[in-house]
Amino acid sequence: MKISISKSKNTEIFYLSKSVWVNGKSTTRTVEKIGTIDEVKKLAGDMDPYLWAKEYAAKRTLEEKEARKEILVKYSPSKIIQKDERRRVNIGYLFLQQIYHELGLDRICRKISRDHRFSYDLDAVLSRLVYSRVIYPASKLATFDLSKRFLEPSSFELQHIYRALGVLAEENERIQASIYENSLRSIKRKSGVLFYDCTNYYFEIDDEDSFRKYGYSKEHRPNPIVQMGLFMDADGIPLAFSIFDGSGSEQLSLKPLEQKILSDFGVDEFIVCTDAGLSSDANRRFNAIQGRGFITTQSIKKLKGPLKEFCLDPDGWKTPGSNKIHNLNELDEEADKEKVFFKERWINENGLEQHLIVTFSLKRRAYQRWVRNRQIERAKTAVDLSVPLYSGQNNYKRFIGTDHSTPDGEAASRTVRYLDKEKIAEEEKYDGFYAVCTNLDDDPSDIIAVNQKRWQIEECFRIMKSEFLARPVYLSRQDRITAHFLTCFIALVIYRMLERKLDHAFTCEELIDTLRDMEMLVSGAEGYIPVYTRTDTTDALHEAFSFRTDFQFVPAKEMKKICTDTRKKKI
Repeated sequence: MKISISKSKNTEIFYLSKSVWVNGKSTTRTVEKIGTIDEVKKLAGDMDPYLWAKEYAAKRTLEEKEARKEILVKYSPSKIIQKDERRRVNIGYLFLQQIYHELGLDRICRKISRDHRFSYDLDAVLSRLVYSRVIYPASKLATFDLSKRFLEPSSFELQHIYRALGVLAEENERIQASIYENSLRSIKRKSGVLFYDCTNYYFEIDDEDSFRKYGYSKEHRPNPIVQMGLFMDADGIPLAFSIFDGSGSEQLSLKPLEQKILSDFGVDEFIVCTDAGLSSDANRRFNAIQGRGFITTQSIKKLKGPLKEFCLDPDGWKTPGSNKIHNLNELDEEADKEKVFFKERWINENGLEQHLIVTFSLKRRAYQRWVRNRQIERAKTAVDLSVPLYSGQNNYKRFIGTDHSTPDGEAASRTVRYLDKEKIAEEEKYDGFYAVCTNLDDDPSDIIAVNQKRWQIEECFRIMKSEFLARPVYLSRQDRITAHFLTCFIALVIYRMLERKLDHAFTCEELIDTLRDMEMLVSGAEGYIPVYTRTDTTDALHEAFSFRTDFQFVPAKEMKKICTDTRKKKI
């Protein structure tokens, strides 16, 4: 290795570089930026800075040569291993740890610790709760034991986890705002368009309380629930969340959280994109002022008669980039299968001007009919069975009608069930159609493209529920429940940033399984031996984070350096 110096008008900058072979040619690659001449003088002390730099290069060259030496580790077939000695450790969390520190969560924890004046290590507790939520999702008690599998052991006790939950809940809003502010220094956030949605989480308890209440469960469970509202940016990275009781209205949850974003996040002009369930008139009006906008799914069924007729009228349809008018009854099933047709108009609903955009797709129609036909087959079977009937927008039992009277109008001795063909025909009228309302006068194609990204927020909820096992929740106090979802939220932010660093090249299951499987065999005090399979995913992780753990043997000194580097301040 050698020292290279870059000179500018005001200073000199020292770099450590070395020659490497790339595609059969020798080139010089920078290994490390040592610092400016003034910074090197401080490091050199009484030595000449140029002489110190040369000695530093020689020292690093020697260290590299030592690292390349083959290592012989001796094992004895007659020596019993030590009791309770950790033989395997997980190092997959190191990739999460680097992002955790990029977001400055360690600094946030130190500030909170100073404000509350407690002695336990809040950073150690929070980081292990977050890493474990991704890699070893479990209860708080199980997390305390599972986190011991990580390479770097923690010093906190189980009681500290429960104490920390109360503090995290109290500082919830401060932490969310700080994460967003710090993330701006690490990545470019696309906060011009924000997506909002709600979901709920169940508790395996019989009776509700002041927070965990009976309400509409999106998983159709008869348990008390709490609800979560989540804002996400255009890249699918969560921005803010709120938790409210299970009986509350979803529509009322948007405005309070959005006001928090306006006051605490420094974001004041954006477009809010929601589904039909959150598109109340009040929410639309709130986002039609002060530089904000809205894009929301619009139920065609709920539109007034003339507007519904406009949407379903087969004439007057266009395709993006063309002024040709199409009639839906004249479309070719094969030639037009992949095309999206649209029509638009402005409407005035209770004094609010809105841009109504309707789309039609043969592909969407075919899919909806395929789904419905499967549901109809199930409904035909259930007609003759004594299964309980209940209404639901997507439940096949909605096609089963009941009759409680005879043809003469007399009360029947038993309820007669039948396949409701009128309801099936009514639903079929809307196949292939999709509508949105907005206060924006943008090109319909652009508005539709924005609205189609709503699947990312639904995926956020799926990840939390399926991969992070965020429910059922085994906590009872409201503050601890809030803190539980805060750790899930932080884990989701970190995971989404991890996906972005890898250019979304791998599925959620591939990434999390890889992180979980990245274990090392502890070889005494000498170092570590990888016992995981090297794959395209592990290669991508190492490339994106600029360190490698997939050598046949990783010396203890090198692994310690990797751990230190992942904890370096990035902000």
